[in-house]
Amino acid sequence: MSELDAASAIDWTACELIEQVPGKVSGRPIVRGTRIMPDGIVNSYDMGESIDEIHEDWPSLTVAQIKRLIEFARAHRGQTVSRFLLPATRRFFMSRTVKS
Repeated sequence: MSELDAASAIDWTACELIEQVPGKVSGRPIVRGTRIMPDGIVNSYDMGESIDEIHEDWPSLTVAQIKRLIEFARAHRGQTVSRFLLPATRRFFMSRTVKS
């Protein structure tokens, strides 16, 4: 399973920043009040982009929202998909920290 697959395997329904609206982005999880899918934010971070670079790409989100999405993904990724990841990939995910 690739890093990108792991991000999409996250169940976003418990995140307070996320909503799912039938007919809006095909009912996929999106950041509340936007059409932004959280997987894109997390994937960018996983691929090495900084919080500031992500904020430049998605200026309608606050830095706090971006950090919260990454924190949520990290917490839920470890619980739901880490058993499917190779040990080296798991170490990569668990070593990532959200910088203040």
